[in-house]
Amino acid sequence: MGSTEANQPHVVCIPLPAQGHINPMLKLAKILHSKGFFITFVITEYNYQRLLGSLGSDALPDLPSFHFDTISDGLPPPENPDVGHDVVTTLKSLHENSLGPFKSVLSKVSTLYSPVTCIVADFIMSFTLSAAEELGIPAIPFWTSGAGSLVCYDHYPNLIQKGLMPLKDQTYLEDGYLDTTIDFIPTMTGIRLKDIPPFVRVVNPGDEFMVGFSQGEIERAKSAPAIIFNTFDDLECDILDVLSLKLPFCYGIGPLSLLENNISDKSLDSIKSNMWVEDPSCLKWLDAKEPLSVIYVNFGSVAVMTPQQLVEFCWGLAKSNNSFLWIIRPDLVIGDSAVLPPEFLAETSNRGLLASWCPQEQVLNHPSIGGFLTHSGWNSTIESISSGVPMICWPFFADQQPNCWWSCNKWMIAMEIDNNVKSDEVSKLVIELMSGERGNEMRKNAIAWKNKAKEACTFPSGSSVINLDKLIHLLQTSPK
Repeated sequence: MGSTEANQPHVVCIPLPAQGHINPMLKLAKILHSKGFFITFVITEYNYQRLLGSLGSDALPDLPSFHFDTISDGLPPPENPDVGHDVVTTLKSLHENSLGPFKSVLSKVSTLYSPVTCIVADFIMSFTLSAAEELGIPAIPFWTSGAGSLVCYDHYPNLIQKGLMPLKDQTYLEDGYLDTTIDFIPTMTGIRLKDIPPFVRVVNPGDEFMVGFSQGEIERAKSAPAIIFNTFDDLECDILDVLSLKLPFCYGIGPLSLLENNISDKSLDSIKSNMWVEDPSCLKWLDAKEPLSVIYVNFGSVAVMTPQQLVEFCWGLAKSNNSFLWIIRPDLVIGDSAVLPPEFLAETSNRGLLASWCPQEQVLNHPSIGGFLTHSGWNSTIESISSGVPMICWPFFADQQPNCWWSCNKWMIAMEIDNNVKSDEVSKLVIELMSGERGNEMRKNAIAWKNKAKEACTFPSGSSVINLDKLIHLLQTSPK
């Protein structure tokens, strides 16, 4: 069992129960622990068991000053133990069922260890703010996506008011309407309707949970003392300035992976957060490849595709004649297992490696990786920036569309692939990324951003280090 020292601040960290939210919250918790905080890390019972299943039964021990606890997500276990519930279903259930169990955890750990002094909760877990208010504990939301996507969500009402959304009917998805550019979102002049998080595309917004939900979460966050972002000032300073006009102090303390690597406390290095078993053998395979010769393909933990889209990606990679490392989750294909054409496997056996999951940060930092075909989730985007790797973006949902737009149009480190993926386009973009003039320019830009990210996380004067110090002061001194 963990223990607390006298006057040691006690922070409860609670992520949304999804892989892409658990990862950055665990990094943040480790960083806070290195700064002297006692941590209680709260995840759902289902995901706790998934982590133990992938990492081993002793993977999440109670260490000195770091404790794991669980709450129910209120949902029956899925039939497939390797697949979580969809995001909307999970959010609905958590907000309807989890306030009481979360308050019980707060009471329990306050009695067992020390009084909870602050809550750091995923931005879209605002029921935790109700618990904080009731118990007189300050709570700080953590937005785990790019800051640009939060600006887009904040402008949902404007899109609806101007009649641009929701779509009149489904034909608007195919007639080019989504290519319409808009000019009223600050710092994003020229962004298209297709680059806005797609929840607002529904025919009737009154029937769509996420439209009203996102507005409610933004409104509730305005009462918090600060908001944490996994970004750094140079990358998103304009967006953070815009958000600061409406929201509390916005602290960019990322990239968290770099900040975590720079902390001196390594006592929690053994604690991981992957809910799929990693295949480290891919690193040995990469060791045998030439520098910048391999394209890394990974569509994250949530994105799915049709069997036909999978086939198009297959033959696009085959036609490019490039070496590739492709991560294919068990649930990547909608309603089916990911079955690859035998001809594709035979043709690419000497230059392609398939794996079900991998240590992504190590892969992206490997010298043989020359590009990243990605779904543009924020963790993948910020890790790619931290590693100086240019991207091909195939955004799926949520924040991924604006992340893609920023990567392609502002940071100039990526190219977008059409949602209706075709093998010829995949092949063309892979060749351009890996060996073309445009790819070389993007690689130079990516390395420049990598250097800025490294500078932001360098002690003692990097912008993210300074923002972290401000955040820690706030966590230690916020009035109850």
